Amino acid sequence: MKSTIKLTVCCCDSGKAFNRCCGPVLNLSALPKTAKQLMRSRYTAHSCGGYGDYLLATWHPNYRTGLDAAALSMKTTNWQSLSIVDSGQEHDSAFVEFIARYLESTGEAGVHHERSRFQRIDGRWYYVDGTVSNKDHNN
Repeated sequence: MKSTIKLTVCCCDSGKAFNRCCGPVLNLSALPKTAKQLMRSRYTAHSCGGYGDYLLATWHPNYRTGLDAAALSMKTTNWQSLSIVDSGQEHDSAFVEFIARYLESTGEAGVHHERSRFQRIDGRWYYVDGTVSNKDHNN
């Protein structure tokens, strides 16, 4: 299921147009070239909602137990912004540390700080898992 939202500027905070950033990746006309690009596209998929098939397909097969595309398609969080804090790659393993800001249903601001792990298999990047930080962030 694909989102019907029409974006002009990509919500991954790259500053690029959606159709020149995450759009081609989410619409399956391009593959993410780096773990950082995959992470940005996954954030955009979560932010827009409706991209559960993409999220499931880019989740490492060994770590997607119990997940389904319908549940992943649901937009459950009002994501506001994304900041990449750090990233690195060694051969076919990579990490991306990011801070994503969101609004609670009450209007209260929240912060999700995660260091995600990625693995490249046969030239394709997959999200493996992430460690969420409980560092205090200024909202």
